[in-house]
Amino acid sequence: MDSNFLFRCSIEENSISTKEFAMVWVIDPAHSKATFSAKYVMINTVRGQFNVLNGQVHIDEEHPENSWVEAEVDAASIDTQNEMRDGHLKSPDFLDVEKYPTLHFKSTKVERVKDEEYRVTGNLTIHGVTKEVTLDAEYSGQATDPYGNKRAGLSATGTINRKDWGLNWNMALEAGGVLVGDKIKIEIDLSVIEKAAMTEAAAASQTA
Repeated sequence: MDSNFLFRCSIEENSISTKEFAMVWVIDPAHSKATFSAKYVMINTVRGQFNVLNGQVHIDEEHPENSWVEAEVDAASIDTQNEMRDGHLKSPDFLDVEKYPTLHFKSTKVERVKDEEYRVTGNLTIHGVTKEVTLDAEYSGQATDPYGNKRAGLSATGTINRKDWGLNWNMALEAGGVLVGDKIKIEIDLSVIEKAAMTEAAAASQTA
């Protein structure tokens, strides 16, 4: 048998295998949310979200330690349902969106705690500062929607101190305390759609 034929078959088989297993899950912004909350005048809670969210997730159910997530939000898309407050949050007093247009998270470690509960550690970049954070996460499993898209559901929660990222602005209250709390609670709900990730090798083989 022609050895060149066997060689070509081997390449094609490897290319198919690469395409089959090189999969990523893309965040569906229409069904995902990145929300936060903070204390106002020490007693009330103000909630908000970022309306522009994108990123990718790799899910390995058998070996969760191989899973990862990378996500980014548009800082200027912050929305607390108050135009004046949103303007202040976008200003140099807080996010300074003109200088730092995105908030970015990239995981470095995924650990299964029990059942569908996980601990996700990664680097969170806000206001040009990168700090390590750990989030409590839950994996809801996979399903196919009415349009034939294979979806997975994930959620994560955590608390950070905004001052760790240089967001120090505040105002003292006459009765004591401050206007804005330092602790920010984060809640992430993701709906992700599975899509084939074309590797550079596979792309090159198609254009050759």
